[in-house]
Amino acid sequence: MSASAPAAASAGRFTSACPLDCPDACSLEVTVENGRVVALGGSDANPVTAGYICSKVRRFPEHLYGPWRIPHPGIRVGRKGEGRFRRASWDEALDLVAEKLTSVRKRRGGEGILPFSYGGSNGYLSQDTTDARLFFRLGASRLARTVCAAPSSTAARGLYGKMTGIALPDYALARLIVLWGVNPSVSGIHLLPYIQQAQKRGAKLVVVDPRRTRLAERADLHVAVRPGADLPVALAVIRWLFESGRADRAFLSEYATGAEELARRSAPWTFERAAEAAGVTAGEIEQFAGLYAEASPAAIRCGWGVERSRSGGSATAAILALPTVAGKFGVRGGGYTMSNSPAWRDIDGLAAARENAPSSRTVNMNRLGEALGWTGADSVDLLFVYNANPLMTVPAQEKIRKGLLRDDLFTVVFDPVLTDTARYADVVLPAATFLERRELSRGYGALVLQDAPAVISPVGEARPNHEVFAELCRRTGVFREGDAESADDIARAILASSGRGAELSSRMTAGGVASPAEGVSPVQFVDAFPKTSDGKVHLVPADLDAEARGGLYAYLSDPATAAFPLALISPATDRTISSTLGELHRAEAALEMHPSDAAARGIGDGEIVRVYNAMGEVRCKARLSRALKPGVVFLPKGLWSHNTASGTTATALSPDTLADLGGGACFNDARVEVSPARNA
Repeated sequence: MSASAPAAASAGRFTSACPLDCPDACSLEVTVENGRVVALGGSDANPVTAGYICSKVRRFPEHLYGPWRIPHPGIRVGRKGEGRFRRASWDEALDLVAEKLTSVRKRRGGEGILPFSYGGSNGYLSQDTTDARLFFRLGASRLARTVCAAPSSTAARGLYGKMTGIALPDYALARLIVLWGVNPSVSGIHLLPYIQQAQKRGAKLVVVDPRRTRLAERADLHVAVRPGADLPVALAVIRWLFESGRADRAFLSEYATGAEELARRSAPWTFERAAEAAGVTAGEIEQFAGLYAEASPAAIRCGWGVERSRSGGSATAAILALPTVAGKFGVRGGGYTMSNSPAWRDIDGLAAARENAPSSRTVNMNRLGEALGWTGADSVDLLFVYNANPLMTVPAQEKIRKGLLRDDLFTVVFDPVLTDTARYADVVLPAATFLERRELSRGYGALVLQDAPAVISPVGEARPNHEVFAELCRRTGVFREGDAESADDIARAILASSGRGAELSSRMTAGGVASPAEGVSPVQFVDAFPKTSDGKVHLVPADLDAEARGGLYAYLSDPATAAFPLALISPATDRTISSTLGELHRAEAALEMHPSDAAARGIGDGEIVRVYNAMGEVRCKARLSRALKPGVVFLPKGLWSHNTASGTTATALSPDTLADLGGGACFNDARVEVSPARNA
């Protein structure tokens, strides 16, 4: 049965594409029996994902049909946080939501409404279409979606104008691969075969990460930096490149500005000083610098772990500056990759909204807890959450919980499953997943665009995002004739915005995927160039220099104190990249810590511990591990309340301070103490 078969077909194998928050954009083969999805596997439509998928998405049928699925609209009964709702019709629920939206707007102005969404799906149809139209026309507060990628995007834009990076298959050609703040074993598994191919050809592998990951164990060099101390290491390598004569002066002269200023700012960072700040040895940094200088092609895969600290934007900028200083561009497999979303810059995701953003206030999503505490004329009176689970994913968890408990806050949660955030809602609305609706999505690692039809009818009373927000536009009186409302009309408007709409549609219809204008494997400085105003790399861009506290490349000291000396990190795992699908994992999470840290605190393996700081605490069992360096502890990303004894997660301990660029989150600046729970 073909991929174009109607969703009502009761059985067959259908093609689809995964739009969830991962760079790989897997093409899928979905097996349907009696109108139900019974299995998900990979297809070959996306050559990068090559017919295999991660274990997380293989469990998607449990997400579709599990007991956590929201079967129908619900209106709260009982107290907030209990998660009890009476059944309501769609008409009743939407009438209530529309009435609240219009009444808040009339009483308080549109800024009393705060829409909150982020990355529940990276598809074009499920976000920034009819939802943006609704909230823009209501004049709602605007959300700065900064919980991830804001500092790194700001750095990449400032230096390169967000230039497209190395295509993932070209990593197989590199002679040196640097994985900095990224762990493809759990968050981008389709890079692994190309790394393995490169190693078989003799390539060296360097991993810069606080943990000894699986790839770090197989690396030629593992630089286990202290969390938040990547900047000194990158600056020390830059200093050495300039002072040893290894900087490519000819390339810098022709293609870059600010080289001398970057050299000046990096000059104080000797190997010894950087080693002291980062908790590594000077010899390790020197070895790294030598490997990088000698190798060509040399590829840097910079991840998002780097940015999640007080100096995270500057750290990312310094890492991305390395291939310019060392002259690593112009050869296939040389340069860097961060997000390849810029490859799709010709597509306007807001094209179907038919509305410009209002001049209303902007709320940084990392400060949601603070915003929910505003009073008087500044108060947020209506919170509309979709494609997100902020209680579990945003810093300062207890501030957010306190805000959600406000009697005068009306909260709507629109989600496929009853998340921890949804338990505090006044109205819950059941959302259709990507298998129950059409979705148009692009990879931000793999350079593919895919158009996937629904493969099943919506489960229960679930409805697609674009339909619900289009209906709310009508019920609040902001609909206008000519607004695109159907999935087909929205997709057509988005594709047409590129000027290549017919070509992209034809390619997706013929082969399942389409490629960006620069092609599927562009070479940096051959096919892909900086998108800055003058086409050059700006190593010390003035706007970033003005934004960063202390100036760009200024290292801010570690926030550890005598009371809270341990650095808490919360990276992705092989179970969760974000909180999506977190309801499927019921086991109690463990805090990993080095045996020496545990011994100093009288903690045994498997013992229940209290992890705490001034913001809150988490109670869970301890797991001793030498994969962590002393002074660093680890709780997994994407946990839900059921995963810990306290019902709290790492975000209860994460500060809502902001990174130096882009207003990003500082998860890796969480500093804690750990004690046996028996002592509490």
